[in-house]
Amino acid sequence: MSTSSNRDGSRPPLKVRRVNLDTGRENVVVLSRHSSALRPDIFRGFSRVELQHGAKALLATLLITDDDSLVASDEIGLSEPAFRRFAEPAGSLVTVFPAASPESLEAVRGKIQGRPFEPAEIEAIIRDLTHYRYSDMEIAAFLISSASFMTSRELLALVHAMAVAGTQLKWPSPMVVDKHCIGGIPGNRTSMIVVPVVAAHGLTIPKTSSRAITSPAGTADTMEVLARVDVSVDEMKEVVAACRGCLVWGGHVNLSPADDILISVERPLCLDTREQMVASIISKKLAAGSTHLLIDLPVGPTAKLASANEAMRLRKLFEFVGDQFGISVEVITTDGRQPIGKGIGPVLEAGDVMAVLTNEPDAPADLREKSLRLAAHLLEYDPQLRGGAGYARARELLDSGAAMKKMQEIIDAQGPAACRNDIGKLTFDVLASEDGVISEIDCLQLNRLARSAGAPIDKGAGIKLYCKIGDHIEQGQPLYRIHAYDQSGLDLAVSAAARHSGYVIGARQPRLSEATP
Repeated sequence: MSTSSNRDGSRPPLKVRRVNLDTGRENVVVLSRHSSALRPDIFRGFSRVELQHGAKALLATLLITDDDSLVASDEIGLSEPAFRRFAEPAGSLVTVFPAASPESLEAVRGKIQGRPFEPAEIEAIIRDLTHYRYSDMEIAAFLISSASFMTSRELLALVHAMAVAGTQLKWPSPMVVDKHCIGGIPGNRTSMIVVPVVAAHGLTIPKTSSRAITSPAGTADTMEVLARVDVSVDEMKEVVAACRGCLVWGGHVNLSPADDILISVERPLCLDTREQMVASIISKKLAAGSTHLLIDLPVGPTAKLASANEAMRLRKLFEFVGDQFGISVEVITTDGRQPIGKGIGPVLEAGDVMAVLTNEPDAPADLREKSLRLAAHLLEYDPQLRGGAGYARARELLDSGAAMKKMQEIIDAQGPAACRNDIGKLTFDVLASEDGVISEIDCLQLNRLARSAGAPIDKGAGIKLYCKIGDHIEQGQPLYRIHAYDQSGLDLAVSAAARHSGYVIGARQPRLSEATP
């Protein structure tokens, strides 16, 4: 939406130049201080500008440079995200205007002052967000204003606005099941086991998953080790039609696009309110066409939920919102005291998943058991399955190899993976400093260590776990091994582990030692 009053065509145009700057999600343009067409000092009072080319317009954050090699005096440089969204070739002539803040920002100011949002105002805010009209600072203002208080009416309006802002999937099956975990627990890749189990039974489960933002692996990152996840909507529908299920990246099919934008600003601000979490999850499931939803709430000292009381309050909110939108929501609490499985990081976690699906003797028992429990709940949505028989049916499908066969069908249908899938060869072991019993494991810290090593960008980076809570250990015994592709990533993770290993043996911390190749 244009907000500038100067549209008389008298402003001299500038040539578009593609600038190799990765500015994340934000549109950024660069103007030379020596511009022959514009006086940069005029724009100092404006953080945003509008580019126009015919009927096409782009709002962007303005940077001014003294480096004529970056942008010439008759050019305007577009960062990679801005160039991609503007979709005009280099050399195209554009007109540049100062851009005022989006009109919907006035509602955000009202919220800051204590006035509740009207549904139409929330709709306008989400629409502007999805069209990249908000800067990160303006997004933060919206999030902080909403975090202070949010009525039920506002929450329902937010869910609806986020759900209808992007793709809305429809399925021929009257029952479409799904599961979601609120996250925070390393190695918790249950979806990659639950989906083939449930699909092998015959229920429709089109699973769209996210990439990691602050964790070392999202489900999409891990599945990408095995198959392509950046499929189109039509391709996704073909996979589901053939296999009853899929495991794809939700961002590529544009489900609730405002959610990824909001999350990218929430996380650095450590904003994760109950209302924002519920809006994020339910809007995506509503857009995905889900009719029955199972939500996993891990509870533990370093999980997102520290107590059963917190989980209870969140459960009631999920159930209330789901009911308002016609989604049958079931919420269960699970053990969030420690990681699930043996690996943290895409390749290591994919190995755990395949070990469970192929019934290997040394497959992680905790990942297998939790996946069976979750699958059982989904299977019991089937009216043809006797109540209480879900677990036995899930175990039958897993033990017989039917789930693995279905997983292979899904992998073949989505297409082969194109990313690197070897485990990082550079290693470092964390050793126990004394004999004893492991009493605590800090999930947040292990997530940070795995990310420091390079995960999820480096698929084979991460942590291989050797010990869990309750294990008896001896001095010098390895607790876990850090894997990395490059020395800098390894050094960073080792340095962080030296400060805090994430393991507690009594009141003392483990020490570090080089791994034996």
